Amino acid sequence: MVDASVVELADRIRALLGGAGEIEERAMFGSRAFLSGGRILVGARKGGALLVRVEAERAAVLLTERGVSRAVMGARTMSDNWLDVSPEAIADDAALMQWIDVAREDAGTA
Repeated sequence: MVDASVVELADRIRALLGGAGEIEERAMFGSRAFLSGGRILVGARKGGALLVRVEAERAAVLLTERGVSRAVMGARTMSDNWLDVSPEAIADDAALMQWIDVAREDAGTA
């Protein structure tokens, strides 16, 4: 059964991306991943958290923001390139779009 918070966040991401032709959507690891050029850009995770892929150097700065933490999958903490953004930090579409833009800026280098 799919977590309702995943569906809701995926719907918001999809709406903000506006059907951008270069974005592919896939179910992955219980999440909805949005890929650009075959690489994960962002993902809607259980509990409504946003998975964001960024440059490792930029991640250190972004981790100081409220609601941002290193991504964890199961018992494994993911590499520096992966961040979880809490549902509270992306409560409105403007905040969610800012994080999507961060991921897009870093997409070629993360």
